[in-house]
Amino acid sequence: MTTAPASGSTSLMATLPGSYYADPQIFAREQELVLETLWMCAVRAADLPRPGAYRTVQIGRESVLVTRNRHGELRAFLNVCRHRGARLCTEESGEVRRNLQCPYHAWTYDLDGRLVAAPNLSKMPDVGRVEYGLRPVALREWLGYAWVCLADEPPSFEGTVIGAATERLGEAAAIERYRVEELALGRRITYDVRANWKLIVENFMECYHCATIHPELTEVLPEFADGLAAQYFVGHGAAFGSDIKGFTVDGSAGFARLSGIAEEQDRRYYAVTVKPSVFINLVPDHVILHRMYPLAVDRTVVECDWLYAPEVVASGADVGQSVELFHRVNEQDFAACERTQPAMSSKAYKDGGVLVPSEHHIGAFHTWVRELTG
Repeated sequence: MTTAPASGSTSLMATLPGSYYADPQIFAREQELVLETLWMCAVRAADLPRPGAYRTVQIGRESVLVTRNRHGELRAFLNVCRHRGARLCTEESGEVRRNLQCPYHAWTYDLDGRLVAAPNLSKMPDVGRVEYGLRPVALREWLGYAWVCLADEPPSFEGTVIGAATERLGEAAAIERYRVEELALGRRITYDVRANWKLIVENFMECYHCATIHPELTEVLPEFADGLAAQYFVGHGAAFGSDIKGFTVDGSAGFARLSGIAEEQDRRYYAVTVKPSVFINLVPDHVILHRMYPLAVDRTVVECDWLYAPEVVASGADVGQSVELFHRVNEQDFAACERTQPAMSSKAYKDGGVLVPSEHHIGAFHTWVRELTG
């Protein structure tokens, strides 16, 4: 992600061709070379509160199973039985008592992926219990979420994931002060967007559209009406309007400032993109985290969490006013992406479009995509 403006450029810049958003073969390459090689935010750790709790997520072409073992540690595996390839867990989420059992032939695995039982297994000494265990997937925890990577040799988590936040905010401490891993889930909304995942990333990275489609957001953050995105300058956070009391749909007061953030982070909004699929929004009293699951060339599921201080959620406080602000932003953005998707197949967009100067940082994202997919 580029967070500083192009060096004084006032010229237009070409976008990716329309085929990058509409061609299933290009999407297949992105699944293989982007989604299946980089760290992806899979599951909120608190969604798996006990040993045996699990959730399945689609990462690229693979179904990934994330569970918690008997020691309370998170584990991730390909959701595939090693016997005949049946889907091991067919539900999106659930909980087992001790083991994961394939519904086809009852091959059974413990919560660390080891094969522990199967019909007539004692008569098959050549079936190694470790060798035929579940295929593990690399997993790291950060910000209270489980991040997974399907690559045999994952890239540096510190360099790519934590590094994205550091590059955007100027220092790692800037996000650490929010103590996201200690926050509680106040609301979760899942959006099924009929658009290519890159259109959603590009939309989040720029604010040239904000004055046109985000009246509530530009009321709270007046500088967004000028078209410069929050990600345009390293360390910059968009300031609240002078008469705005909180990051809410009507500018009314929200909740007490999160205890760890610095004075200079108060009354400011920061946005971070962690490529390829995570958006982090930081405001004084809560954090909003989007994670995308690209499912098809023209379909992306986005799961959005609103996170608050634990005492706010425990008290039963109404978080509706703050949720509603970014829920409207999401609906406005996703509707714009869905209006754009059909034109990606038009001959009018065969060679792509253009980026205006305030969007030039998106050009770095396009370069990144091209470099990864060839």
